Amino acid sequence: MTRIALLGTGLIGRFYAQSLHGRRSRDRIHVVYSRSWDRAAAFAEEFGIPHDTSDWRAAISNPDIDAVVIGLPNHLHREVVLAIAAAGKAILCTKPLGINATEALQMLQAVEEAGVYHAYLEDLVYTPKTLKALKSVQAGAIGDVLWVRSREAHSGPHSDWFWNKDLSGGGAIIDLGCHCIEIARNFIGKQIRPVEVMCWADTQMHPVDVEDHAIGMVRYESGAIGQFETSWIFRGGMDLRDEVGGSEGTIWLNHWLRTGMEMFSSSTQSGYIAEKAETDTGWLFPVGNEGAALGYDDMFADVLGQMESGGRPQEDFYDGYVVNAIIDAAYQSVKTRQWAPVELPLWRGETGNERAGKSCSFDDEHDLIKKEKMPDGATKLILRHKQSGELSQRIVSA
Repeated sequence: MTRIALLGTGLIGRFYAQSLHGRRSRDRIHVVYSRSWDRAAAFAEEFGIPHDTSDWRAAISNPDIDAVVIGLPNHLHREVVLAIAAAGKAILCTKPLGINATEALQMLQAVEEAGVYHAYLEDLVYTPKTLKALKSVQAGAIGDVLWVRSREAHSGPHSDWFWNKDLSGGGAIIDLGCHCIEIARNFIGKQIRPVEVMCWADTQMHPVDVEDHAIGMVRYESGAIGQFETSWIFRGGMDLRDEVGGSEGTIWLNHWLRTGMEMFSSSTQSGYIAEKAETDTGWLFPVGNEGAALGYDDMFADVLGQMESGGRPQEDFYDGYVVNAIIDAAYQSVKTRQWAPVELPLWRGETGNERAGKSCSFDDEHDLIKKEKMPDGATKLILRHKQSGELSQRIVSA
C-alpha cells in the first residue's frame, strides 16, 4: 500500500482522491492539505482520510508518507517540489510542471539529484481511447505520423488564480496547451526533438491580462507537426478532441462531447452533469466515469505501479520540462509573430531525425503520387516522372 499526502482540495484534488480511493483502493491518502483548515477537514471526512492540515510542510514531513501528490496552483510547484525532494519522498506533480522551462529544469534536477521517484501527472495521455490509439500508432497501423491536432476548449477555469498571470504563468496556452502538446509528443514520438513553434494568441473576450484563445504549431525534427488549439471562450461544455494523421491512415478521437451518451431534460431538478457543463437542462452530454474518461484511473495505475516496481512512468518530470520549453517558445512566438526556437539545453532524445523524402515507385520511369477509384468505376493514377518531374495521369482500368 502506498500512503499518500495530497496537497490541494480543489477540482483536481477531488478527481485525484476519487481515482486513488477507487480503482487502486489499496493506495490511501493518509493526509490532506488545504490552505483552509475547514476545507481540509471537510475533504478528509468525505474521503475517509485520517489526517488533515493547513500546513503543507507538516503534510510532506509526516513520517508515514511514501509519496506526495501535488494538486496546487502553478506558482507553488517549484517551492513544494524542492522541499519534497529534500525530504526524500516520491513526487507526483500535476500539470504544468513549472511556470516556465527554467523552473521545470530546476525541479527535474532537484528530484534527480535527490534520487526520488517522480511522475508528471498528465492525465489526458492516459485516456482509454488515447492509450488504445497509441498502441495502434506504435504498431505501425497508420504509418509515419505526419500531423497531430489536439484541441481543448471550454468556457474558462474554475478558480481565480488561473486568470492571474503571476500565479499561473499565462492563460489558455499554459493551462490547456500543456495537455495538447504532450498528446502530440506521444503520437509523434517523444524521442523526436521539437524544433520551433509558431503561435497566435489573443484575449478575445475576458477582461484579464492572459490569453483566452490560442492556436499554435510545433514543428518536429522529423518534419511532423503538432497543432494545438486552446480556448477559454468555447461555449457548450468541454471539447476534447484529437486527430492523428499518418502516411497510411488517420485516427479521430472525441473524449468528451458526442461520445455516445446524450440526454434531453426539461426537468426543474438541477444537478452536476460533467466537468465544464454549462447547463443542466436541454440536450446534455453526461459522462459515465469522469475519472476514467479523463485518464486519471489509468494514470495512477501506471505511476504508482511503476513506483512499486522500480520502473519509469509513461510521464515523468523530464516530459514536463520539455512541455514547458515548448510553451515558452509559443509565448515567444506570440510576441514576435514569427517561428520561435524551442530551447532545450537538456535534451535526452534522438537527433538527426530529419525524415527522408518518400518515394513510391510505380515503374522504372514513374513514381506514384495517388491512386483513386473514380465514380464510373475506373482507377486513376497520378504519376510523376522520376527524371523530369513531369506530372501525368493514367486510367488503368474501367
